[in-house]
Amino acid sequence: MKYTEYRSFDATGLAELVARREVSPTELLDVAIERAEQVNGRINAIVRPMYDIARTRSRGELSGPLAGVPFLIKDLMQDYAGLPTGGGSRALRNQVAPGHSAVVERWLDAGLVIFGKTNTPEFGAKGITEPEVNGPTRNPWHLDHTPGGSSGGSAAAVAAGIVPVAGANDGGGSIRIPAACCGLFGLKPGRGLVPCGPRHAEYLHGAATDGVVSRTVRDTALMLDILTTRPDPGGPYLSARPNESYRELARRTPTRLRVGYTTRSPIDTPVHAESVAAVDHTVALLTRLGHDVEPVEFELDGQRMAADFLTMWYTEIASTTAEAERIAGAHATEFELDTRLLAAAGRALKAPDYAAAHHRWNDYTRTLAAFHENYDLLLTPTLGHPPIRIGQLDTPALLRFLGTAFLRLGLAGPLTKSTPWKQTVLANLASVPFTQLANITGRPAMSVPLYRLPHGLPLGVQFIGGLGSEPTLLALATQLESESPWAHHEPAL
Repeated sequence: MKYTEYRSFDATGLAELVARREVSPTELLDVAIERAEQVNGRINAIVRPMYDIARTRSRGELSGPLAGVPFLIKDLMQDYAGLPTGGGSRALRNQVAPGHSAVVERWLDAGLVIFGKTNTPEFGAKGITEPEVNGPTRNPWHLDHTPGGSSGGSAAAVAAGIVPVAGANDGGGSIRIPAACCGLFGLKPGRGLVPCGPRHAEYLHGAATDGVVSRTVRDTALMLDILTTRPDPGGPYLSARPNESYRELARRTPTRLRVGYTTRSPIDTPVHAESVAAVDHTVALLTRLGHDVEPVEFELDGQRMAADFLTMWYTEIASTTAEAERIAGAHATEFELDTRLLAAAGRALKAPDYAAAHHRWNDYTRTLAAFHENYDLLLTPTLGHPPIRIGQLDTPALLRFLGTAFLRLGLAGPLTKSTPWKQTVLANLASVPFTQLANITGRPAMSVPLYRLPHGLPLGVQFIGGLGSEPTLLALATQLESESPWAHHEPAL
């Protein structure tokens, strides 16, 4: 099989070829590895090749709905037994995982052939993918621009044609942001649907979940079936699943939907005209398809919500770095300066403030639930502005200087309450202000690649659904995909 033929199929299509014995898993793997070798030097998507493991597996007996399909997993939270899960950190680059994570186990059970791990920012803490230990991942559509984060390596690999679908996860937008940047479909499942075990019960109070980025809706729907095939007996939730498969439900024509849309940033930061244009384009498309669409004033204290979200992120990073120091013997200087400052912000928080912030998550959830009493879906930009340039969000020199000095003096906590710190945090959030709402509330959300800038960079739009609305989101995405196809678009790499 040649690359051009390989690229013309999604994962579902490749699996059908294998099932009919028109191609072997080894042949598919050879094409995927050859493509990776051709383009990875330019995009830096794969940071840990697993070629020998994959070749051995491809020659064995494989079964499952995606038997023989090449696949990549993210180097964060997706443990593969016997290999390090680096998490984009120098501190964990040699820390071997004792066993497979639940999602990796399910992907292997589905017959996938995993041949590498993809790049991520340190501990997934940013909406870009520029870790110091691995270097930046670049957007295949324009190498000077970010593929987004934190699943930027996976998104770049799929956009570049290395694989049709890849493992990802989302704690604040990390599936939807890179999908929007790279012209892919990205669904964040609702809270508790996908298992996190066995090392964790849930990530970030259930705000984070595993999933995939893909070129086609049906691949994502099938992946959701695979990841939710059975409950996690050690997990904290028994999430309700529909009686039919997500793959079948995704094929259904959606009923006439009520969609409310807004382009106002919840943190009152400027929204780029192209992000607004992406929503306007989608509104016209939805209207043409017969859905009821209207602008809404979504009443939410977005700045308070962002602060409460960051409270959890700061403490999570503080916990993660402490665990790395305890288990992996990491030294504080092995973490990036930004990570050390985030951890310091977490350590500076008081327990009552942490608890109060978490309690307020309920307020945001109920506000969104009230919205969904009148509308099926909330439509927003996925990004505050088009994919930014590599290095555009580098920490300013002044904050790096102050951060280094204050860390040396043991006074980094007060620094994280200073004006330079707040300005830097706001600059980072301004590029991705729309995605955290779905994480805090635990609602499913998706980014759909319906818009492109004049010079070719993709720019997705986001839909947030109510509790258990994955079937509605998938059905609408399939309808949009049929009306405005995107999988055939390919960067000129």
